[in-house]
Amino acid sequence: MKQRHIVYSPEARRDLLNLYDWIADQADPVTALNYVERIEAFCADLSHGAERGTLREDIRPDLRVIGFERRVSIAFMVEADFVTILGIFSGGKNWVDLLG
Repeated sequence: MKQRHIVYSPEARRDLLNLYDWIADQADPVTALNYVERIEAFCADLSHGAERGTLREDIRPDLRVIGFERRVSIAFMVEADFVTILGIFSGGKNWVDLLG
């Protein structure tokens, strides 16, 4: 299995920060940090066997989407040497319109 580097788009980084802020406000900063770190670890695992998730070429060429803990959808693209995380969407956010 080929190993690829994980790259976050600026939008995906913003999604993580917004998610952290929301959880920290609703619960506490420790809970928020733990949750965001679990998402980042999950994304890091995409470096091996990145061809997971559902291919959604109807929205964008080479777009893949995978769920995380039944609450978050992670949109990404697999390239020869990289996996680019395009967005991290929680709470039923309409990611189809945002990525289409």
